[in-house]
Amino acid sequence: MRQQLSFAGQSIAVRWLVWLGVILAFPIQAQNWPEHAIRYIVPFPPGGGSDVVARAIALKLTQSWGQQVVVDNRPGAATILGCDLAAKAPADGYTLLHASSSYAINPALQKKMPYESLKDHLAVTQATFQPYVLVVHPSLPVHDTRGLIALLRSKPDGIIFASPGTGSGGHLATERFMLASQTRMLHVAYRGGSPALTDLISGQVQLMFPTILAVTAQLKSGRLRSVAVSSAQRSSALPDLPTIAESGLSGFDVTSWNGVMTPAGVTPAIIAKIHRDVVIALQSAEVRDRLKADGAEAVGSTPEQFTRHIMHEMQQWARVIKSAGLTGL
Repeated sequence: MRQQLSFAGQSIAVRWLVWLGVILAFPIQAQNWPEHAIRYIVPFPPGGGSDVVARAIALKLTQSWGQQVVVDNRPGAATILGCDLAAKAPADGYTLLHASSSYAINPALQKKMPYESLKDHLAVTQATFQPYVLVVHPSLPVHDTRGLIALLRSKPDGIIFASPGTGSGGHLATERFMLASQTRMLHVAYRGGSPALTDLISGQVQLMFPTILAVTAQLKSGRLRSVAVSSAQRSSALPDLPTIAESGLSGFDVTSWNGVMTPAGVTPAIIAKIHRDVVIALQSAEVRDRLKADGAEAVGSTPEQFTRHIMHEMQQWARVIKSAGLTGL
C-alpha cells in the first residue's frame, strides 16, 4: 500500500512538474511570438466600416510586431463563413478574427451554425463601438424621441422603416426600439444600406437606423433629420444630439461593435500579448483619428469584459429576434 501511495505521489509530482514547465514556458512563447506573418480574418468585403477598423489595427500591429499582419477578407453568410474559418484555424496565435455585432446576432438568427460562439473562439478585446443614429424623412412631423413615440402609438403600422436587410444591425436596432417603446412600424428590407437610404431621402420610407458615417452628408444638407443616437452615451461625432435613453427610453443602448478574437486554445501568454498591443494600437492618435472619421469610438476592454459584452449582446438579440418572430432564418 505504501508503495502504491509512493507511486501515486510520484505521479502527482510529475504532473505538477509538467504543468510548472508549461506555465514557465508561457512567457518564452510570448517573447518568441510572432515569428512569421499573421492572418487577420475580416468577414466583410474590403472598404466597409469593419474593414477600415481592421486595417487600421493591422497596420499598427505590423509596426509593433515586426511581422506582417495580413487582412484576409472573407465575406459571406452574414459573417459566418469568416468566423467558421477562424474557428477551424490552428490555435497557435497566427490567426486573428475581426468579430462584429453579427457574431452575437447569428446564434439566435440562424437555424444552424458551423461553430459555437464563445466556445470555438476566444475574446481578446472589444476594439470599437459605433452608435446608430435614428433619422427620419423631414416630412415626418417629429423632432425628438418622445414626439416620435407619440406619433407611432397614434398610427400603429402607419410608418414604414427601412433597413439594409432582414437581420442586419439597422433592422434589429429598429426592432429593439419598437420593443422598448411598445410601438409598431412596417419593415421594408433592402439589399444594402445605399438603396435603403435612397428611398428614405426620396420619402418612400420614413425612418431608419443607419450608422452616423452613412448619413453625415444628408444630415448636413437637411435631406434627413436626426432624432437621437442609439448608444448609452452621446457620440463625439454628434455631441449635441441626445441619446434615445435620455429622451424617454431609459436603459436603451444599441451599438454596432468590432473586436478581436482568436481560435480557442491559444495560450494565455499570447492572448495577453495580442491584447496589450491591440489596446496600444487603439490608443494611438492615428487609429483614434481614423475611427473618429467613421463615427466610431475606441474601447480596448479586457478579454473578460469583452466576453461579458458578447454574452450580454447574445441575450439581448435573442430576446429581440424572438419578439420579432425572426428565429430560424
